[in-house]
Amino acid sequence: MSVPTPPLTMGIEEEYQIIDPKTRNLHAYITEFLSQDQKRDVKLNLMPELMQSQVEVGSRVCQNIGEVRQEVIRLRRAVTEMADANGVAIAAASTHPFARWDEQSITEGVRYKELLDDMQGVAKRLLIFGMHVHVGFGSDLESKNLMIEVMNQARYFIPHLLALSTSSPFWHGRNTGLRSYRSVVFESLPRTGIPHSFDSWGEYQSYERTLGMVGAFGKADTRAKIWWDIRPHPVFDTLEFRITDICTRVDEAICIAALFQAICAKLLKLRRQNMAWRQYRHMHITENKWRAVRYGINGELIDFGIQESIPFPKLMDELLELLDDVVDELGSRQEVEYVHTILKNGTSADRQIATYNAHGGDANREEALKAVVDHLVKETREGI
Repeated sequence: MSVPTPPLTMGIEEEYQIIDPKTRNLHAYITEFLSQDQKRDVKLNLMPELMQSQVEVGSRVCQNIGEVRQEVIRLRRAVTEMADANGVAIAAASTHPFARWDEQSITEGVRYKELLDDMQGVAKRLLIFGMHVHVGFGSDLESKNLMIEVMNQARYFIPHLLALSTSSPFWHGRNTGLRSYRSVVFESLPRTGIPHSFDSWGEYQSYERTLGMVGAFGKADTRAKIWWDIRPHPVFDTLEFRITDICTRVDEAICIAALFQAICAKLLKLRRQNMAWRQYRHMHITENKWRAVRYGINGELIDFGIQESIPFPKLMDELLELLDDVVDELGSRQEVEYVHTILKNGTSADRQIATYNAHGGDANREEALKAVVDHLVKETREGI
C-alpha cells in the first residue's frame, strides 16, 4: 500500500545563537544580519526573534527528506559564512550555557512589544532556541479533519522525539540536571505543552474562535499564539511539530524530521487499513514528556498499555519496528535509523555535559562553560 493521500511535504525552521567568539557570550547582531541579507542576490529570508542575539531560518517546501537535508545544509552554511564575515559565530543549541536573559537586547517591533506587554516577565525569560518541523496536509475539510486525527494520535510519540533532540542542559551558568531546560522555560507561557485532543477540525476552530473573541490572542488576533508542542499551523496547511530542542548536528535534525514524517505516514496508513493508534490521555503523555525533559535518552518512558517503565533504547527499537513499513516508501530509512547513532553517542545535551566535566566542571566553571560554547560552535559547523 502506498503512502496516503496527503502530500506529506516537509519544511523545517531553526533558531540559532549568535556568539561573540572572544567572550563566548551571546551577541546582539540580528539587525546587521537582516540588513546584509536584503543586499544578497539570493536572499536567505532571515527572520528576527525576540532577542537580538537570535536568528531564525526557514526552509523551502521539501518533497522528501533528502531535500530537507539539502535545505538545512544550505541555510546553516550560508548563515555560518555570514557570521564568519562579520567576526561572530553561530551555535545550534536550545539554551546558551551561561548567557543571562536579563542582559539581552530585545528586538523592536509591534509583535515583540505586544508579547512583552502581555506576558511581562515570562516573555523576558525566553532566551531559548527551537526547531520546528512541518508536515503537509491538504487544505480541504477532509484533510483538515485528517490532520486533527493524526495530531491526536501523534501526541503519544512526541516525548520520544524530544528525548532524542535534547540540547539545553545549562541555564545561567549552571548544569540544571535536566536535558531540556528549554522545555521548562517555554511552558511558562500559556497555551504551551501537550495539547488536548479534538473530535474534529470544527471543534478545533471553535476553540480558536473562542480564544479570539475573549482577547487571548491580543490586538493582532493571531492564532500563532497557540504554542503547543504539536499544532495545526495557523497559516500553512501543515501539522507543525514544535516540542524538540534544536539539534546541534545536521544529522540529528534530519533524523528528527524524518521520524516525525514517518509517524504521520504510519498513522495515515493505519487509518486506510481501518485501524488507529490508541489515543492516550493528556496526563499520560505529559508524564512521559517530563521524563524526556529530565533524562533525555538516558531514562525510561512509561508504556501505559502494560503499565511499566521501559528503557528508552527499547522503546526506540519498538518505534522503528512500527515505522518499518513506511520508511522505504518515504525514502527515509537511513535517516530514521540514525536513531541508533544518537543512542550510541548521546544527544547534544549529553555531549555538552561531557565537555563541561572534561574541562573541570563546577571546579572550573567559567572555563568549562566557555569550552561548551566552543564545542557547540564546532559541532554546528559539522557536515555543512
